[in-house]
Amino acid sequence: MKITKKNGNVTMYDDEKVVRSILRANAEVREEPLSEKEAAAIANRVFAKLTAEYEVITTADIRDCVGAILVEKGLPQTAEKYLTYQK
Repeated sequence: MKITKKNGNVTMYDDEKVVRSILRANAEVREEPLSEKEAAAIANRVFAKLTAEYEVITTADIRDCVGAILVEKGLPQTAEKYLTYQK
């Protein structure tokens, strides 16, 4: 699946980047422990959902989807950290 970055570059989807981002956000939230395996399962679900809906996605599509799935999984604080994280 192709991703259009904020700067307009197009790259391939890398679920490892999504997993790392989820784990970074979760590291700031003690009340919602999340294992690497659980983060990988969320990234897989994001990939499945987005590939069913889009041919080319944006980083915003990924961000929104991850945030929604984290909330669904009962991880609202992690979702907030994920959605507000900026490099």
